[in-house]
Amino acid sequence: MRYVTIKDIAQVLGISKSTVSRALSGDSWNVSEATIRKVMETAEKMGYRKNEMAVNLRNRRAKTIGIVVPEAVTSFYLQFTATVQRILQPYGYRIILTLSDEDFLTERSNFEIFDSYRVDGILISSCHHRANLEFYNGFIRRCVPMVFFDRTVADMECSSVRSDDYHSAFFLVEHLVYKGYRRILHLAGPDYIRNTSERLRAYRDVLKKHGIDYRPELVITAGVDEKAGAEAMARILDSGVACNAVFCFTELQALGAKRVLQERNIAIPDDMAVACMSGTKLATLVHPAITAVEQPLDRMAEEAVRLLLAKIENPTAPSENVVLPANMVIRSSTER
Repeated sequence: MRYVTIKDIAQVLGISKSTVSRALSGDSWNVSEATIRKVMETAEKMGYRKNEMAVNLRNRRAKTIGIVVPEAVTSFYLQFTATVQRILQPYGYRIILTLSDEDFLTERSNFEIFDSYRVDGILISSCHHRANLEFYNGFIRRCVPMVFFDRTVADMECSSVRSDDYHSAFFLVEHLVYKGYRRILHLAGPDYIRNTSERLRAYRDVLKKHGIDYRPELVITAGVDEKAGAEAMARILDSGVACNAVFCFTELQALGAKRVLQERNIAIPDDMAVACMSGTKLATLVHPAITAVEQPLDRMAEEAVRLLLAKIENPTAPSENVVLPANMVIRSSTER
């Protein structure tokens, strides 16, 4: 079905397109009240809808924000996006949500979509903190405002907002130590995600603080999803390396690790505690519920929008790097 245009209305009424356009915008200086009323009535009957994209492009504003997220399995990025949309709506902005699916080439194609739509700004949680640097910088050089959130990239000339990964991970690992777990396995994230190094550094610092030897065999570089967590846990169990707790880079990792432990009749938390970063509601829907660090997603979204709008309104506004505190929620997976 074809959309009704201003030209269609003009043909039906036998008047010019410019008259119809002025009438639809309520221009009573150049169009009589009777004509405005007739145009409005005809437009309503014909099902006309204003082409906001065309109007915005004429005004050199698309009023559209592009968002790139690495995954949509957990509610983490969906909640962030929902909050961003709610905040932006009163300002007249719409969003285009894209998924990189943890692949930097897909992420690059997401940016090409944004380019074709001439978005006013971009919010991105990067899937790889090195692979697309030149792509990011290309948009920044063209003065397209960009804000990184959660998974940020170092040394970029743009704003960012993230949670305090180091201290959140430190307190989570230390919680395991205080509960009597000293042989703590760490399922680390990939080295191309910036958060990985901060969480590993926190893990090592807790061990040092409490006089626990760092054992390289208890640190396994894994992916970020459930399959990666399951495979890593299976490998450590098959290796015979002793451990009695696992500190996971992501919630999905933890769910995968937990499944393998339960399939092998390893009791949680008596035989093995499970804790993770980046927790969402998923951590509460399993038994036992998983102790997790939960990021302040609504606050992160609010800050990201604030930073982006500031750059849209004033391209010379200084960039900011906002670090937010996160919240550790202790549940039965670590309470023995």
